[in-house]
Amino acid sequence: MIKRIAQTAGFAGLLAALLLSLLQILWVTPLILEAETYENSEPVAAQPHEHAPGVAAHVHDEEAWEPENGWQRTLSTTGGNLVVAVGFALMLAGLFTLRAPGRTWQGLLWGLAGYAVFCLAPSLGLPPELPGTAAADLVQRQYWWIATAAATAVGLALLAFGGNWPLKLVGAALLALPHLFGAPQPEVHASLAPAALAQRFVIASLVSNALFWAALGLAAAWLFRRNRAGVDA
Repeated sequence: MIKRIAQTAGFAGLLAALLLSLLQILWVTPLILEAETYENSEPVAAQPHEHAPGVAAHVHDEEAWEPENGWQRTLSTTGGNLVVAVGFALMLAGLFTLRAPGRTWQGLLWGLAGYAVFCLAPSLGLPPELPGTAAADLVQRQYWWIATAAATAVGLALLAFGGNWPLKLVGAALLALPHLFGAPQPEVHASLAPAALAQRFVIASLVSNALFWAALGLAAAWLFRRNRAGVDA
């Protein structure tokens, strides 16, 4: 059982991570680099300063290491994607041991559920942001993100597997609850990058993650069923 989960997570995570990295290299990263030109266009000083109204003051540390544009950034991004993808694939494979997909295409539904939990629902209140965008307190945003992901996961589970209508109604209420409270917002909404660029970044991020989760769900379901068939044989 453990071997099956590990094999499923390893290969599915690798495939999905490579797809996401490719999408980021071709689509998402160029938008980030373009936004950084607006952020870096201001004079750099080794003291706290504000980039725009509502953007928290911070310090530019010229000695702090960060990956250079090119192979360093690509390698760093791909490595991070691989760790995250394998972690999510482990979660899916573990869930498959409780409720195995009868068909490979059902993995797509699991993948889309993961997308809704970890990307779509949180982005309704906290959309993907480019560098130089005003943001609320980080801790508050993290709390809201975690609460939203948890409520969405439980809500979807109740809607899909709840045995009666009261449970399904509770699930629907949980889906809406975080958004009724609302995500933490900055006092002033401001961004150094143009609004059109920010909109393109949101679309690129959401579509890339949707394709990532779809691929992860399908690959995990196919590998899990294949490994189970091999064990049963």
